[in-house]
Amino acid sequence: MTGVPLPDRRLVDADVVRRLVAGQFPQWAGLPVRPVAVSGWDNQTFRLGDDMSVRLPTAREYAMAVDKEHRWLPVIAPRVPLRIPTPLAKGVPGEGFRFSWSVYEWIDGSPGAVDDLTAFADSLAAFLVALRQVDAAGGPEPGLHNWFRGGPLRVYDAQTRRAIEVLGSRIPAERVTEIWEAALRAAWDGRPVWFHGDVAVNNLLVRDGALAAVIDFGTCGVGDPACDVVIAWTLLSGASRAAFRAGLGVDPGTWARGRGWALWKALILLYADGDVDAGRVIDEILDA
Repeated sequence: MTGVPLPDRRLVDADVVRRLVAGQFPQWAGLPVRPVAVSGWDNQTFRLGDDMSVRLPTAREYAMAVDKEHRWLPVIAPRVPLRIPTPLAKGVPGEGFRFSWSVYEWIDGSPGAVDDLTAFADSLAAFLVALRQVDAAGGPEPGLHNWFRGGPLRVYDAQTRRAIEVLGSRIPAERVTEIWEAALRAAWDGRPVWFHGDVAVNNLLVRDGALAAVIDFGTCGVGDPACDVVIAWTLLSGASRAAFRAGLGVDPGTWARGRGWALWKALILLYADGDVDAGRVIDEILDA
């Protein structure tokens, strides 16, 4: 397919992490290192002792986010109503690992197990509204560091249309194309604001049934916040989706572009590996 190529991912094991920590942060050398139950695509995460985590980019492109997170997360944290990661130390390449890496405070919580999805949607919307209000001056503009989130959807136009063509009869191609083209027409001309860039289930930690923290700011930046609307179709529906939209207070154009971001990602996942959940998301987008 045409479009931005996938990075060359390289994974490591806990022994490499132990050596990196011991060599660069000897004060933590005696702490146990173990993989977390759910690790992401852009980064591998290991728990370091009881109170810290180690986060290692899986490719050069993802490593671009390390400096950004260390620079901006301390600025954002006091201005949002939920906990976000706190960087404690930044590591450098070593032990065969080629990229910068991070040590963070550990945040208790896990994805899923939400008691009230509408209340969850309200909390998430309030977080994103607060994030948009953080001073965006000097913040990172869209680029390869965040796969162009916050910029125009048109960067993925050729890739999306190719996916629609290849999927053919597996999707209602005409209707899908209409939704995509409506998203492209809904041009953004607002002032740049902060966005998270990957508001997905695995990046939303739940504790005692309620949203407790938002993690993984690797795709954050300043620009068009429409990419943060995607979860309206990947997780929410009915009353919870309506509550999320009302809480965000976004205009119809932003909602349409968010729908476009959701459609692009679902089409790519369905094309790449037949992801069943991607098919469900496309159905949600079509029914909305």
